[in-house]
Amino acid sequence: MNPPAHIDGSSRLDPLAEVAKTLGHPHRLALLEQIVRGERSVEKLAELTGITVANASQHLQHLKRAGCVQTRRDGKHMLYRLGPGPLASVVVALHDYVEFQHSRIREAIADSRQRPQEMESVSIDGLLDRMDEGAVVLLDIRGDEEFAQAHLPGAINIPLEQLADRIGELSRDTEVVAYCRGPYCVLSMQAVSILQAHGMQATPLAGGVPEWRAAGLALQGSTGPVS
Repeated sequence: MNPPAHIDGSSRLDPLAEVAKTLGHPHRLALLEQIVRGERSVEKLAELTGITVANASQHLQHLKRAGCVQTRRDGKHMLYRLGPGPLASVVVALHDYVEFQHSRIREAIADSRQRPQEMESVSIDGLLDRMDEGAVVLLDIRGDEEFAQAHLPGAINIPLEQLADRIGELSRDTEVVAYCRGPYCVLSMQAVSILQAHGMQATPLAGGVPEWRAAGLALQGSTGPVS
């Protein structure tokens, strides 16, 4: 019997997840950035990245076990160079993606400045008042999995990429407050722009799940209340 497709797909992505886990530390990325520029000793890498030699050595061992770097000894020094494969392109792609996200944030901020009244956000306190009055629809535009883990009470989930097609699920007679991952997440601003373009009253929330939790307020999840 063949395994379910979703299990097979998950297993296929396991190696990718392992690489992402290896690279998912700022010190390792900082070390790789230096190694991309050329072969370096652990002492030089520690100096360039501003971390201790012991710490640099520990992270370099993680990278070596994953095949991201290779070593050779030169006298008393251990030198590190990139492992085989297009790892330099991966580092560049990560930078490009971060710059892309930053450009979206800059565009959203510029748009909000050009339309200050339309893009003015509502505070958590202001949202609580509106929720008490029953005068708002709370829209979570993150992905399904993030929503299932924890979301604001009473929120409905329509991921941003589905919003234009599912806009009919929202009442045009009630204000929509959209939120995503925090005050600097551009997704909520994009959602508001889409809703306003369809003639709906919409406002981004000045915060998200982290700010809601920091305020000592209860969250909901797939299994009930979330502390």
